[in-house]
Amino acid sequence: MADEKVRKLAEEALNRLSADLEAGKSESLKNYLGAMSRFHRYSFGNILLISSQRPTATQVAGFHTWHNLDRSVKKGEKGIMIFAPVLLKDRDHPTLSPQHPSKSEEIFRLAGFRTAYVFDISQTEGKPLPEFAKTTGDVKEYGEKLKAIVAGRGITVEYDAGIAPAQGASSGGHIRLMPGMAPAEEFSVLAHELAHEMLHHRIVTAMPPKLVRETQAEAVAFVVCRGVGFETNTAAADYIALYNGDKKTLAESLSVIQETSAKILDGLLPEPNRSTQQRSPESPTSAAERDASIRTEPSISAERDNPAMTQEQPNTSWDR
Repeated sequence: MADEKVRKLAEEALNRLSADLEAGKSESLKNYLGAMSRFHRYSFGNILLISSQRPTATQVAGFHTWHNLDRSVKKGEKGIMIFAPVLLKDRDHPTLSPQHPSKSEEIFRLAGFRTAYVFDISQTEGKPLPEFAKTTGDVKEYGEKLKAIVAGRGITVEYDAGIAPAQGASSGGHIRLMPGMAPAEEFSVLAHELAHEMLHHRIVTAMPPKLVRETQAEAVAFVVCRGVGFETNTAAADYIALYNGDKKTLAESLSVIQETSAKILDGLLPEPNRSTQQRSPESPTSAAERDASIRTEPSISAERDNPAMTQEQPNTSWDR
């Protein structure tokens, strides 16, 4: 069964990553986090599948999407297996088209998932892609955008030399930054503290230890910086610390990092006007997944990521 094959492939990829980390090969996790920065709209499971099958992938899409972009898959190329949605037409709840208010348009609801195949751009040939896939701009532009994301969450930011020797600190709705940092350094520190605000100032049944919290926050900062094109040497956490005793803990940490960094990157990067990326955390499907989807009536299900949900908790603080 194809679905069983892709589940087994994902399990084997996670086992290899776990074994590498246990053996002290933190470069494996760094490479995986790099894949997150390239595919921030992908689910945790599909990032794992893509990076394990084709570590050098940079832009992937389904066969028909590449065709619509005037590119074709090279003869003999092997597809990258992912889980794609099965979309069921919702006949009971038609909605009005925003372009044509007098007309109704078909809408679909998620009925399950199936095995599908995507291809990296290196496996295709044809018309060059537009440059939308490459992010450009100076640090200041992204710095201001990141501050707007922070403000949009009701979090205040101030500069306070009194936090030294820490570069940043968060306390549940309030972030303090060390003044005078270089722009790229300030961006990374603010992303780190925003990750704390999103992940750790919340009520959970079992608060992870400080080492795990700091590693999660620094990994989010790493993914966000890579996602906007910054090469930064500010990452202080040892990525191997994500491996906290067993594979389950590792998977949960990576899923949390993916969800958090994806939300931040979605606010920083322009929405692609053509589909070579996948779903955002807020949406069950995306254009690339829809390209591979079955729009019909069957009910096909597959396991999906289910990171633990958390709630707000004030009056806690961690320094970067």
